[in-house]
Amino acid sequence: MASLRCAARLASVYRRGVGAGFGLASPKNAPAWGVSQVRLMSGLSPEFESAKARLGTLTEDPGNENKLKIYALFKQSTVGAVNTKRPGMMDFVGRAKWDAWNSLGSMSQEEAQKSYVELVNSLVGAEEAQAQAQAESGQKYKNLIVSCENGLRTITLNRPTKMNAITVEMYEEWIAALKEAAEDPATVITVTTGAGNYYCSGNDLSNFANVTPENMHEHSKNGGVLLNRFVSSFIDFPKPLIAVINGHAIGVSVTVLGLYDAVYATDKATFNTPFSNLGQSPEGCSSYTFPKLMGPGKANEMLLFNKKITAHEACDLGLVTEVFPDASLQQEVWPRLQAYAKLPVKSLVYSKALSRNMEKDILHKVNDMECDRLVERWTSDDCINAVMKFLSRKN
Repeated sequence: MASLRCAARLASVYRRGVGAGFGLASPKNAPAWGVSQVRLMSGLSPEFESAKARLGTLTEDPGNENKLKIYALFKQSTVGAVNTKRPGMMDFVGRAKWDAWNSLGSMSQEEAQKSYVELVNSLVGAEEAQAQAQAESGQKYKNLIVSCENGLRTITLNRPTKMNAITVEMYEEWIAALKEAAEDPATVITVTTGAGNYYCSGNDLSNFANVTPENMHEHSKNGGVLLNRFVSSFIDFPKPLIAVINGHAIGVSVTVLGLYDAVYATDKATFNTPFSNLGQSPEGCSSYTFPKLMGPGKANEMLLFNKKITAHEACDLGLVTEVFPDASLQQEVWPRLQAYAKLPVKSLVYSKALSRNMEKDILHKVNDMECDRLVERWTSDDCINAVMKFLSRKN
């Protein structure tokens, strides 16, 4: 029962914080924060009203940080400075919203309206530009950029404004992109990298937006099945798979690196698997590959004790193959990969099979065990409480 009560609270945080947008100033949820009264107020510019309408056109979650800014600027624009008491300790979302509003201090309503318009227009403009670029490029993936030239297939994680955090949709696209690469006779080697300053920040919290106490166990079970399929696509990938780590890497984007054939990284990258901080447990076969690569002690520092390591440390531990200066990473690594792509594909496939196939059954068993444990972890009290604390601290 305690677990269900915690889950109910967490679901409320997710729905209000991630799903409902912290009270975003959009027409469809306007009654939640009293826009009917706001419309009676004078002094709201036409640009502000237009931005309010444009906000409702966003198709992607803009992230909690932006949602808090939007909420605060909306309140400052329509009401003025904070005029209520700070919510109680257990109202994590309410306190985050109040703090964001209070942080604007004595900003005038006119200044707040201008900042609100600029922020909304920037978010909508970025989404429109991304949609246009995707349409012009003929890409069939929404969250990835996939190209193949002269045997070199590149899969770029393309959510730079969200630090390439992985949504459910992006998991499915990544699985499909790997399948496409495996089956394409023109693909010799496949490389994954990230757009922007991050390689990948792990799971997107919007994945939990629809969690309720009633569907919590089903949601966890479905998440375990998806994760199992995702990791299996790396275990079974028959051709050389290489990562170019262009920035920070967190969570599952780190753990699956043990299943890659080579990993090249910028010297500015860091690697972090904060599982126990969130009451969770390892995945991506890292409970098997990390001790094998690093030794049990070093692996435990990452998997049990949340140690963040640098690119050079990751290289010393065997997780990264080679580290490049950030300024020259792109100029140095891609010519090397293009040369790899000229090698005979069958020779590469057969050679990889000889070195990897003996462990495939073990890796699949490890993947099954890790996913089963995570399904249990996601509905446990300590995981739920840890995630709630994380959200509160982050907000």
